[in-house]
Amino acid sequence: MSEKEKKQVRDSNISRRSFLKGVGTGTVAATVAPTVLIGAEKSAEAQMDEAVSTAKIQLNINEKSYQVEVEARTTLLTVLRDGIDTSGNNVDLTGAKLICDRGECGGCTVIVDGKTVYACMMLAMDAQGKQITTVEGLADGDDLHPVQEAFIQHDALMCGFCTPGFIVSSAALLNENAKPTLGEIKEGLSGNTCRCGTYPFIFDAVKTASRKNFN
Repeated sequence: MSEKEKKQVRDSNISRRSFLKGVGTGTVAATVAPTVLIGAEKSAEAQMDEAVSTAKIQLNINEKSYQVEVEARTTLLTVLRDGIDTSGNNVDLTGAKLICDRGECGGCTVIVDGKTVYACMMLAMDAQGKQITTVEGLADGDDLHPVQEAFIQHDALMCGFCTPGFIVSSAALLNENAKPTLGEIKEGLSGNTCRCGTYPFIFDAVKTASRKNFN
């Protein structure tokens, strides 16, 4: 091999020193880049939190007025379960259950202006000026609502997570239709799910409650 050919080979090869320097630079870049991105992500989250506005609103729940401070994204269910009014007292109405949190199971059902609503799907701000009734508001002091009595009579519950939602939906159904047929009961409660499968007992409870005078 001529001297010229040897020189071309040497020029085309990467030296060990150059290779290590290149690897070192790449490693630093690979380490720094994610750190920078994470920092940017945290900064964006901080800016978002600062941008979230809050407001004081008044809610009428079970014929009692509550003034609470909420974010625009706060749901009615969050206020019911975790809200604190301006006097420093917890709202503490935990009958409505947080189960699916996507408007599918009915465990958080409440009555708003006479209609059943999934509390997890309604913004607290949208509930202003409306009459809200939770399962805690159905009884008259120590006197249970006819639906509550009937659920006990027919043992229409197992784990109990779905029970408050079913009771509220049943009460709302009977308020609109005092003497529903079995088909109408099934349709009226179709938005509620019982994973334990106590549907026959629930339907029997609603039938029993329908025989009582709600006035």
